Amino acid sequence: MSIPNTFTAFRIHNDANGYRSGIESVTLDDLAPGEVVIKTAYSSVNFKDALAGTGQGKILRKFPLVGGIDVAGHVVASADPAFREGDEVLVTGCGLSETRDGGYGEYARLESRWVIPLPKGLSLRESMILGTAGFTAALALYRMRDNRQTPELGPLAVTGATGGVGSLAVDIFSRAGFEVHAISGKPEHADYLKAIGASQVLGRDALATTRPMESARFGGGLDNVGGAMLASLLAQTAPYGNVASAGLAATADLPTTVMPFIIRGVSLVGVASAGTARDIREAVWEHLASDWKPRHLDRICTREITLPGLPDVFATMLTGGSFGRTLVAL
Repeated sequence: MSIPNTFTAFRIHNDANGYRSGIESVTLDDLAPGEVVIKTAYSSVNFKDALAGTGQGKILRKFPLVGGIDVAGHVVASADPAFREGDEVLVTGCGLSETRDGGYGEYARLESRWVIPLPKGLSLRESMILGTAGFTAALALYRMRDNRQTPELGPLAVTGATGGVGSLAVDIFSRAGFEVHAISGKPEHADYLKAIGASQVLGRDALATTRPMESARFGGGLDNVGGAMLASLLAQTAPYGNVASAGLAATADLPTTVMPFIIRGVSLVGVASAGTARDIREAVWEHLASDWKPRHLDRICTREITLPGLPDVFATMLTGGSFGRTLVAL
């Protein structure tokens, strides 16, 4: 397939004219080097994309760059014999929209070491409804299970449950056989959370305690919020349960004590999806295409946009209005 001389991309600048982003015409030579070129089918919008696209977070380490930390599409050219024209592939994280051009363009040039063949059991569209958010949720479960998390320890709590990572975690954890308690400050979405797998929907007051230890209520969980809610979740986790930390929607602070760790053996597990080793990355995607594949992807995908819709979605996310997943169709 021939690659056009110019194509459309959503590009981010920071120079003498200030921080700005928008749709531009670019060439393949404008993109970071890589062995694999794909025609993009889909990308997605993550909180990190909103921070990068608006400059409200220091995400990009060089400028200008095409935004979008996720991308999926068909190979159109490859210098790596592992990939052939027509192959369906995806990349999440791995420096996209941070140190190299990302997925918000009609074409993307990628380093082959991070390109994942689309697993059997997933479509390109489904892979980007999942994207970094789904990969993060599944990586949290992968790490917790590595540390002997079982359904018998008790329900898994998910904070920030109506967001992208939270929604997919509710569905993935439920699919994997765990009881899930969704923690949300948006009671109007309780029916949605139950429909995607939550057995209980609890208000934020469930994690309002400031005591260093409380009665064990949860087997563990995934926190997307940080701060006092994470500290409270740790204080209410059963002996030898795991709490995965994957976000800081409220704050990066953690006002806790060592008590849950030294008295109950609770583990605080970090989830950093962007630089995950290739073997773990492939294993997580295989789970997402099979035994952990969410049952409600179409319901969790609450918006589908094209590149011009990105600024509005960024603004909504950054004012706390994130709900489900936004798919970007190229």
